[in-house]
Amino acid sequence: MRTPLLLAAVSLCAQAQTANPFFAEWKTPHGVPPFADIRDEHFLPAFKEGMARHRAEIEAIATSPDAPTFANTVEALERSGQLLERVSLVFGALSGAETNPKLQAVNRELAPLRAAHYDAINLDPRLWRRVKAVWENRTGLDKEQLRLLEDRRRGFLRAGADLDEAGKVRMRALNAELSRLGVQFGDRMLKATKDFKLVVTRPEDLAGLPQGVRDAAARGGTWVFTLDGPSIWPFLQYADNRDLRRQLLTGYLERCRAGETDTRELASRMASLRVQKAKLLGYPTWADYILEENMARTPAGAYGLLKPVWEASLAKAREERAELQAAMAKELPAAKLESWDWRYYQEKVRRAKYDLDEAALKPYFSLDSVRGGAFGLATRLYGITFTEVKDVPVYHPEVRVFEVKEKDGRHLGLLYTDYHPRPGKRGGAWCGSLRPGRDRHAVPAITTNVANLSRPAGDAPALLTPDEVRTLFHEFGHALHGLFYAGQYRGLGGAPRDFVELPSQIMENWAMEPEVLRTYARHWKTGEVIPAALGDRIKKSRTFGEGFATTEYMAAALLDMDWHTLADDAPRDADAFEKASMEKWGLLPEIPLRYRTAFFNHIWGGGNGYSAGYYAYIWSAVLDSDAFLAFKEKGNLYDPATAQAFRTKVLEKGQTADPAQLYRDFRGRDPRVEALLRKRGLKS
Repeated sequence: MRTPLLLAAVSLCAQAQTANPFFAEWKTPHGVPPFADIRDEHFLPAFKEGMARHRAEIEAIATSPDAPTFANTVEALERSGQLLERVSLVFGALSGAETNPKLQAVNRELAPLRAAHYDAINLDPRLWRRVKAVWENRTGLDKEQLRLLEDRRRGFLRAGADLDEAGKVRMRALNAELSRLGVQFGDRMLKATKDFKLVVTRPEDLAGLPQGVRDAAARGGTWVFTLDGPSIWPFLQYADNRDLRRQLLTGYLERCRAGETDTRELASRMASLRVQKAKLLGYPTWADYILEENMARTPAGAYGLLKPVWEASLAKAREERAELQAAMAKELPAAKLESWDWRYYQEKVRRAKYDLDEAALKPYFSLDSVRGGAFGLATRLYGITFTEVKDVPVYHPEVRVFEVKEKDGRHLGLLYTDYHPRPGKRGGAWCGSLRPGRDRHAVPAITTNVANLSRPAGDAPALLTPDEVRTLFHEFGHALHGLFYAGQYRGLGGAPRDFVELPSQIMENWAMEPEVLRTYARHWKTGEVIPAALGDRIKKSRTFGEGFATTEYMAAALLDMDWHTLADDAPRDADAFEKASMEKWGLLPEIPLRYRTAFFNHIWGGGNGYSAGYYAYIWSAVLDSDAFLAFKEKGNLYDPATAQAFRTKVLEKGQTADPAQLYRDFRGRDPRVEALLRKRGLKS
């Protein structure tokens, strides 16, 4: 019998759940999160309740008296944890795009709880016995069911389900500490990035900067430049003041290396723990563990692709260095080209060689026009349409939402776009999900595109650089991948790390094609279509600077691989390790690492991320270059049959089949690296 005190406690709990929007049905348009009703204090109770419900669902599966079947075990696991998924997706979206100290505190408290929760599932011997039983009696399943079963079985093995009890205890401890350290790394990096400011007080120190860059930095009599992409990169590209360029780039490169934001020991500790975890599972290195799931399969496979591209890009970068040094000598005869000079003189040489000033391009790249261009391209390729909807809740006033429909008017999903930097937004650009698609579109996807693109300045709208244009098209490609997924199971909706960038990077190929530019690049004031001559100059300059760009990226990819091919867990001095790695590969001193160890958030900041996987962008670049050739070979950038094949054989498939086979199904053969080298001007 319940006492009055217990009844009162139950009543209070019920009231709390009623007030928490995560515990109610979302009666919003399309079932999107009711952001206006969600408060920071709702997340922790919702996570705990989500875990409790998930545990109950798992317990019911594990203790079922019925013989294990695909339906009552594998499919039941797939359908479990939906409240926890709902909370996690909203929390993940806000933590990346609109975080604050309260959410960061929740994340710190939550990290070990989530790690323990999933360890309890993955290391449950009762579940593992049932999954093994289904695997051993897997007759009668269709291809997608077999793929899900194989994925679930492999997931249990890779999580440590076959370890003895002592091994499982150690695995839980490793996962808890790695989770905690990853959150700390991300928090410190965000703070270090947002704390740095270069304040310019004299107008003469703005010499060389386009007016739009000045307007964006204006702060009531001073000008403030930050480490956000729309601020730092134009400054380094255009500012005549060499010392200020040095100060700003130094701020970028030296962050997270002192005081409360120092992350170097965290990175070193995570590298050691990952070695321990890999060895506990029977792998020689963390890279062996990670790459088993990727197209590369092994560290040798990843290095095998990276080395020839590195050698070609480094040779090209040496040529570019000589050219930039010669340009610099005309102004500063005694000066040596430094890292803070590269972008500045590269822009001068670009103007001289191609009569192409990137600042002169920006008026043709207003944000709305570029987004419209990406949407129009998708309409032309796939027949889908985009209509802005105003009655859908958003988490910030700058967010816009678009309903995506098939050619016949059927609802396909929603796309949230959020394009400008804010204090609570982490750097970079990404595609996220507020609801993954499943059940063959019966549950449509809600995807997000988040970036840090140039803000409006003065009387002009947001005007983008060519790099920002490519970023918008890139993330939009990820969104299409999520929207198009036509599988039954959410667990098969992703893709291996070195395949997932194919759908995004292929979109960049269209962005700067003159034929496509004419459909969206219009002057924001006059409406004039970008002149054909300017489009042609863009095309001719396409490979300019690729030695630098590819080398800068490749250096980070190689550093990641070097960290994660360590075969012992001895502590490393992060600076010494990084220095030795780059000396081994021969990185030019004038080209700084895109991501130094101390702020390489892709590989250290929460979970596994891109650890032993940052190479994936170049692997996918081979795929996207070769795949785009399929359109070029048809003589039609919008070839309907090729577009339909790419959609049905790649974009709709997720992980329902082996990615290498998906590519062969589309292209009729394996990809060829020569397409990438030629596209980037690294091979004649």
